[in-house]
Amino acid sequence: MTAEPAEALDPDVAGPARGGSPAHLIDSRLLGSLFASAAVREIFSDRGMVRAWLDAEIAMVQAQAEVGMAPREAVADIRAGADLVERDFTELADEIERTAHPLVPVVRMLADVSGASGAYVHLGATTQDITDTGLVLQCKEGLAQVEGLLRGLIDVLADLAARYRDQPMVGRTHAQHALPITLGFKFAVLLAECERHLERLRDVRPRVLVGQLGGAVGSLASFDGRGIEVRDRMMAHLGLESPDVAWHTARDGFTELVCALSMLSATCGKIANEIRVLQRTEVAELEEPFTLGKVGSSTMPHKRNPMFAEFAVSNAILTRQSPAAMLAAMVQEHERDMSMWGVEWAVVPETFVLTAGLVERVTELLSGLVVHPEALHRNLHQLGDLLLSEAAMMMLAHTIGKREAHDVVYEAAMQSWETGRTLRETLLESEQVRRADMDHEALTAALVPEDYIGSCREMVDRVVERTARRVAAEAAHE
Repeated sequence: MTAEPAEALDPDVAGPARGGSPAHLIDSRLLGSLFASAAVREIFSDRGMVRAWLDAEIAMVQAQAEVGMAPREAVADIRAGADLVERDFTELADEIERTAHPLVPVVRMLADVSGASGAYVHLGATTQDITDTGLVLQCKEGLAQVEGLLRGLIDVLADLAARYRDQPMVGRTHAQHALPITLGFKFAVLLAECERHLERLRDVRPRVLVGQLGGAVGSLASFDGRGIEVRDRMMAHLGLESPDVAWHTARDGFTELVCALSMLSATCGKIANEIRVLQRTEVAELEEPFTLGKVGSSTMPHKRNPMFAEFAVSNAILTRQSPAAMLAAMVQEHERDMSMWGVEWAVVPETFVLTAGLVERVTELLSGLVVHPEALHRNLHQLGDLLLSEAAMMMLAHTIGKREAHDVVYEAAMQSWETGRTLRETLLESEQVRRADMDHEALTAALVPEDYIGSCREMVDRVVERTARRVAAEAAHE
């Protein structure tokens, strides 16, 4: 095995800033592609984090220069200095380790390389102003990426719902055959759920994409009475909302965002699991994409395992505890509390990276999904007319009432289970059915699975049309 070239040990890929091998799944060169989104991982990398901090520092100086608290030339000097700071992560890592402080080394380096203008770096701000605003900037980029990926997933689901609108299949409850549905209906349920996730991610933006500037305790006392104006101008430069009041210990925005992302992950996990269980050999209705070279087993060459779906299921589990951690981190003391910063710094990036990776994987799964109509038909008829017990009950209920009809059909259905005879046969032997003078031909017609799919088609149309209207409205506003 050849040694890894030194230049490949990039701190944003290889783990610690001084090089080395990654220790977390989302950074793994071997397994990371199965779980993480490379684009979103880059947003939340060390380099992305420091760049966001520097952007916040530059915007603050720019705002202060506009109100006369700093010379205008300081803005250009500090912006140029920020480009230099980004280049030396080894020194930053060493200084953070030595000072036990996340931001002071960055501020010191920025001041040192900015010449005389360094006197205006971080003037009046506190560490959390910059780290919070930086994380918000990263979240802004991350949200744009996740929303784009989610729109792609929605497009695929809308296509599948429309394509299989009329494809009958068995619907299952409690993992048992229940009643007929259409495959398009199954996709439409997921499509509507993903549309709601898109609404949640849009709705959370005004509450999350809000910058932070308050000074030591949030009072803006260090800004000579011009703090609110500086804050408003700073956030305008960053493309963020300006808060009415400092939110140093009010962490509900990040928590709501993580909850929304985790819900999206859960839906993706559900989609992947549905593909996994419907690919079982004895079911074989759906199959994840397969290309020659994909190996299902190291010892059983015949296996075509749903491995992509299984990775997606495990990915969804990884974000399940994210909301719990963020809810715990909301309990902070007084006007500022550093004890919970690390929770957010771990949970927010990880949730973003895993969620985006999960949406990417599930979109790929659905884009290449293999549907087996013959298996759908076979399984739909596996129970014969016993699958239509509800239809028989509803038909009989018009004559003898729902409660008695349920009892009659229940008894006939249990006989069918035990004897292997059809539901029609056992029903017609019932004294209550004979007294009800049920139309035999109508009963036969009612026990056809393909004809008992209710309003599945119409509901598919409503969901697909709603998505189409949303897409058209967004295009009109671009």
